[in-house]
Amino acid sequence: MLEILAAAVLSLPPAETVSRLPALEANQGVAVDQGFVYAIDNSAIAKYDRATGQKVAQWSGDAATFPHLNSCAVIGPELVCASSNYPSLPMQSSVEVFDPATMTYQRSMAISPQPGSLTWIDRRDNAWWACFANYDAKGGEPGRDHRFTTLLRYDDKWKVTGVWTFPDTVLDRFKPRSASGGAWGADGRLYVTGHDLPEVYVLELPRVGTVLKHVATIPVAAEGQAVAFDRSADRVLFGISRARREVVGMRLPAVETK
Repeated sequence: MLEILAAAVLSLPPAETVSRLPALEANQGVAVDQGFVYAIDNSAIAKYDRATGQKVAQWSGDAATFPHLNSCAVIGPELVCASSNYPSLPMQSSVEVFDPATMTYQRSMAISPQPGSLTWIDRRDNAWWACFANYDAKGGEPGRDHRFTTLLRYDDKWKVTGVWTFPDTVLDRFKPRSASGGAWGADGRLYVTGHDLPEVYVLELPRVGTVLKHVATIPVAAEGQAVAFDRSADRVLFGISRARREVVGMRLPAVETK
């Protein structure tokens, strides 16, 4: 059965790299809006002008309070970030909110303990979508490994309204780490990245069951970590290169399925 599922996954041509912007803070991921990119480090977020490449503002937090910002997303007028205590145990996570205009901290949205470490969050269909990572070694809890990585849907009161797991064809690429980035595309599909590999996994919610459907894999110029769509452009996804400390803009090929 696994061989049949794997054969159905599309191998698409590489994404076209459309921009590169040096950013020393490009360590955990990137968020983006029409005018700026936000390079994310463990305890800092730097705001860069997309037109000039200049850093225009930065927020820095106490590492004891913000030990591991995993990702951020511009959602409405806010910069919404997934935060965790990685690699400390037991795993604890929170959603931290910033004002992207002033780069000031606004508030924390507490979530109940979940089976994993919160790595990314997005908003779609009047719901919050959050991914909880699990790891094989450092940062992992006994009895759980990368195969326990889970996608949860919440309502506005942070009550769980849906739970999905990842298919083996994606989990095998995550191993021994987990899903570090994810964002809903305009086509209604979920675009997910792992921790290290320069690939984006295109997923769909299943019609039946709770295992996400792996539709396609796209080679990209970003080595895993958190990603964000440029909502003002067609299929432009931003990621980071940790090795080069760059924010990378990439135009994804179209995903056409029968």
